[in-house]
Amino acid sequence: MAQGTYAVEGMVCTSCAQTIEKTVSNLKGVKKANVNYATEQLSVDYDNSISINDIAVAVDNAGYAIIRDVVSQTFNIEGMVCASCAQTIEKAVSKLGVSAVNVNLASEKMKVDFDRSQLKTVDIIKAVSDAGYSAILPKTDKVEEDTSDYKQKHIQNMWNRFLYSAIFTVPLLYIAMGHMIGLPLPELISPMTNPVSFASIQLILVLPVIYFGREFFSVGFKSLIKGHPNMDSLVALGTSAAFLYSLYGTIMTYLGNNTFATNLYYESAAVILTLITLGKYFEAVSKGKTSDAIKKLMGLAPKTANIVKNGEIIEINLDEVQVNDILIVRPGDKIPVDGIVVEGSSSVDESMITGESMPVEKKIDDKVVGASLNKNGSFKFKATKVGSDTALAQIIKLVEDAQGSKAPIAKIADQVSSVFVPVVITLAVLSGLMWLILGHQSWVFALTIMISVLVIACPCALGLATPTAIMVGTGLGAENGILIKSGDALETSRKIQTVVFDKTGTITKGKPVVTDIITSNGYNSDSILALAASSELGSEHPLGEAIVESAKSKNLTLNDTSSFEAIPGQGIKTVINEQTVLLGNEKLMASKNIKIQDRSISDNLADEGKTPMYLAIDDKLAGIIAVADTIKASSSKAIEALHKMNIEVAMLTGDNEKTAKAIAKQVGIDRVLSEVLPEDKANEVKKLQTDKIVAMVGDGINDAPALAQADVGIAIGSGTDVAIESADVVLIKNDLMDVPNAIKLSHATIRNIKQNLFWAFGYNTLGIPVAMGILTLFGGPLLNPMIAGAAMSFSSVSVLLNALRLKGFKLAK
Repeated sequence: MAQGTYAVEGMVCTSCAQTIEKTVSNLKGVKKANVNYATEQLSVDYDNSISINDIAVAVDNAGYAIIRDVVSQTFNIEGMVCASCAQTIEKAVSKLGVSAVNVNLASEKMKVDFDRSQLKTVDIIKAVSDAGYSAILPKTDKVEEDTSDYKQKHIQNMWNRFLYSAIFTVPLLYIAMGHMIGLPLPELISPMTNPVSFASIQLILVLPVIYFGREFFSVGFKSLIKGHPNMDSLVALGTSAAFLYSLYGTIMTYLGNNTFATNLYYESAAVILTLITLGKYFEAVSKGKTSDAIKKLMGLAPKTANIVKNGEIIEINLDEVQVNDILIVRPGDKIPVDGIVVEGSSSVDESMITGESMPVEKKIDDKVVGASLNKNGSFKFKATKVGSDTALAQIIKLVEDAQGSKAPIAKIADQVSSVFVPVVITLAVLSGLMWLILGHQSWVFALTIMISVLVIACPCALGLATPTAIMVGTGLGAENGILIKSGDALETSRKIQTVVFDKTGTITKGKPVVTDIITSNGYNSDSILALAASSELGSEHPLGEAIVESAKSKNLTLNDTSSFEAIPGQGIKTVINEQTVLLGNEKLMASKNIKIQDRSISDNLADEGKTPMYLAIDDKLAGIIAVADTIKASSSKAIEALHKMNIEVAMLTGDNEKTAKAIAKQVGIDRVLSEVLPEDKANEVKKLQTDKIVAMVGDGINDAPALAQADVGIAIGSGTDVAIESADVVLIKNDLMDVPNAIKLSHATIRNIKQNLFWAFGYNTLGIPVAMGILTLFGGPLLNPMIAGAAMSFSSVSVLLNALRLKGFKLAK
């Protein structure tokens, strides 16, 4: 099964999106097709029985075009010895779904035509390597401009079209309408004295406007003929009717019937085309702004990398970096890809990925993330993830997928839009005929009605209402470290009634630390900590590691043990500098007849969720060391924020009830589900779902089933890949305040969508009857087609501007 997302050219309204979606879905071999009008992209899942070329042909036959960011790239090939080698390489690369591949044995070069939005050069290099050869990308090769350049050209083209149209439309409007409001008009072109000149100059001025707006007609009539009318069809029909009637009036004027000269509609056709072009320009600009988050993320990655090869440092393109390459990073450099430090050390600013403002110290064996910024040291690292596998690439992919997805609320608009244009055309014709026949009005009146209905009723606003808000909402989330994977997750998040948190690594830091040292019998805290750490030196037990880490942080001297004995279920016994040291629980002390004077101390520590460990020296109690998995700073604040939103908070843990309740009490959790086995976590979530919409927050492999079971799974970004893959929302910053933030963002986005749909539906509900002449029945004015054109353009732009308001939504810190 193959998947692909492709830019589509030629869509002018949501009806176009419906047409393409239906056309592609009906192809044999296509499992799923989704067209997002706001992003102008087609997402399609298809099997091996069909190729992207077949899909592109189908889209072309429907009157549109897939923009495939196809580039030609030449590679140097090493290892070929005969023609069979060339064929083997061609076959291996062809399986990647490239447009064309040609391997020249004589020149030892390979030329590949491939869609850069679907395939990376590193993937081609890997395919050749897997076939037993080497593909090297020459440094001098250039790749062609990308899709963003195309969009910028489109915006510029729309502006030029508007500007050139306006140059002819303004004088045309003045000539046609100016004399009606007392503006001076030369006698040479006055409708009263020279009606032929008056009509002729208008015809001359309107022709360039029609030429600049020719795309409305070519696309609109092509779609109409194919049985899939769209917005351009409405505009083309309306302006063509106005132009053809005016042309007929001009001919009649030439023949001596001067009454037609004052009833021409050239200015209406020109103004409609010009205003709608302006609306399309604003729409294109606004659409570009909705994807700012993606552009910012893409801009984080450096373009080149410094690779160490044969003792030399070589600068190469980022696409050429391969797994296991050794790269060098100097102070101030951006780290090109994900990897592991193999030499040197430095501090790295990872805020652009994790949101953590403080630089992170990096030494040998530490992981580094691509696009993060090296601060003050130099180091070498081994690439572990390149191309589409890097953390940044995965984040971009998640955001792109989310922005291309549909929320359930969008189905209403989709259903309406799919039948809207044919209904409007029918209404336009019927309303015109009714005024002509039943209303006993003139052809001019009936034609005005028809043109106004056709022009005002564009369903663009309906098509843009949902996707633009989702794009801005998910983009805003991404900029703040909240990755919402789909429109479904975005909409469901606002309905959450219960949030279930995993304890270890989610509410707590997941790493035990020494919290208290209580001394007795004259011993001081440093001496007993040093003895305890010496005893636990080399231990792999989390509590032992915590004690050793605490001693090291205080620079205490640790001594070797001359004897070591593990006592199962109780603790350890060691001999250090001829002192016998016992470290363990109360059972160990009891078995060695060591008196504990005040048990309330350890009981209080246990009530606080801490694990007390007794230390005895030469059969005398020396003190208690308490170890606990400490609570994250953001936990209490996040839970308080959820309570303010009237959301119940539960905690799910495998810990005993006493420890779990102690943690819950500290952070204000409502419900505790303790002593739950990993395999039972999903069942506990399922029980809660009987009467609640439930979100699960976790970070471990054992949380994955529960994350998948929950209505909304929320993974901590520092967690495992399995947990992140199972979740609907990923919190990159490891900050629990992003849980209420994600829910608030969901509320804000869905509220914005509802506002957009309300205005879009309201606009058409009010606009169409007005265009049909309902006000005229009560003595009101007839809607001028020019006003209808302006209103139609404004409706789409207003929806986009409302969606862009989401950018100002503030998330709690």
